[in-house]
Formats: sequence, C-alpha cells, structure tokens
Amino acid sequence: QVQLVESGGGSVQAGGSLTLSCVAPGHAFGVSCMAWFRRAPGKEREVVAAISTEVANTYYADSVRGRFTISQDNAKNTVYLQMNSLEPEDTEMYYCATRENIGCGWLQWNRTTSFTSWGQGTQVTVPS
Repeated sequence: QVQLVESGGGSVQAGGSLTLSCVAPGHAFGVSCMAWFRRAPGKEREVVAAISTEVANTYYADSVRGRFTISQDNAKNTVYLQMNSLEPEDTEMYYCATRENIGCGWLQWNRTTSFTSWGQGTQVTVPS
C-alpha cells in the first residue's frame, strides 16, 4: 500500500481552471501507473486520466481529453491533474490511485480494480 494525499479541490465558475495534486510522501514513483478517478454521488467511480510514471505516457477518458492534463514531478513524488474549461458536469469527488511495478499500458487503466492504493479524495465543484 502506498499513501496518497490529494489536494487542490475547490469551487470554480464554469469555464475556469483548477489543478489537483496527488503526493506520495516519501515514496519514489519508479515503475507504476498512477491515475485520477472521479465519482459523483450515487454513481460509479470513473477514470479521468492515467500516467505511466517511468515513461510519462498519458491516457485520458474521452470526456476530458483536450481539457484535462495529467503530469508528474518525480522530484516531488507528485502527480498533477490540470483541469481547464470546467463544466458543471465535472462536479465530483476526485481520487488519486496507484498500481506499483507496472505501466498503464499493461493493465486496464480505466478500471478501479486495477489499482491497489487510493487517496481520500478532493472535492471539485463547478456551480451551474
């Protein structure tokens, strides 16, 4: 298990931007797949984006491609999710997740069951 701590959530007007951070304190990424998921009340958790930390290959859900960007800072053990052109439909709890010792291309990165460690989440609200 890897401890993950998310931050950066908040309330922003439609069309605005937010950047979420996910830090793994004291844990170097190495080879892993890290992802952002989100969940609205009463709905299943869905993937937003993923990144293979060894080679920085990125993967996106169709609903956010072109608006969101996932990136990493290995020196800070941190993965980011830059969210632009936010819409009320983006109002959800956002979670960071990781699966160690494998890149995203080798697993079903869009499934929650592929990941073994999760953060507590950070809320993003875009009022309509």
